[in-house]
Amino acid sequence: MAVSKKNIIIEGLSGKIGNLVFRRRKTDGKVFVAVPPSPHRAAPTGEKKRMNDKFKRAVLYGKSVIANPATKALYAQRISGGQTAFNLAVADFLNAPVIEEIDVSNYTGKAGSVIRIKATDNFKVASVSVKIADANGIQLEGGEAIMEKSDELYWQYIASEDNNFLLTGSKVIVVALDIPQNETVEEKIV
Repeated sequence: MAVSKKNIIIEGLSGKIGNLVFRRRKTDGKVFVAVPPSPHRAAPTGEKKRMNDKFKRAVLYGKSVIANPATKALYAQRISGGQTAFNLAVADFLNAPVIEEIDVSNYTGKAGSVIRIKATDNFKVASVSVKIADANGIQLEGGEAIMEKSDELYWQYIASEDNNFLLTGSKVIVVALDIPQNETVEEKIV
């Protein structure tokens, strides 16, 4: 990418000239030059329409974030480079959390045993809940996991019921939510 520094010709320039579009980034004043986007002739169908609708909802979410001083400040704390709180909020809306690991090695089926979950998000995982079901899918117990203070990527669920007689074939179902309420569900057989 070519870089032009202290160019008096494009300083303060924005808009369209001929076949070029000039855009100035508000955060740092950098000017970007590109060809204008080509118009789409065909109406979007299927997956394209679904993605367009999702993006519209993401933009509305981003606008609602920056309209509220508290949520704007929350997102503004995590911006970097040329990002804005709006950009980060839109990206957060478009990306669901990821459950990277469900560690059941310390789950014995007894009350007090621990299930450890590693959940990540491009911004922040808001909550993690756990359900324990028997082999037939009947829920035995469930509740909210607690974020580990030493590592914000890991969450712990402490079992409240003795389920050891039903342990074989039991399922641990984990639901992770981020701030825009994107949901990811993973399950692991015990």
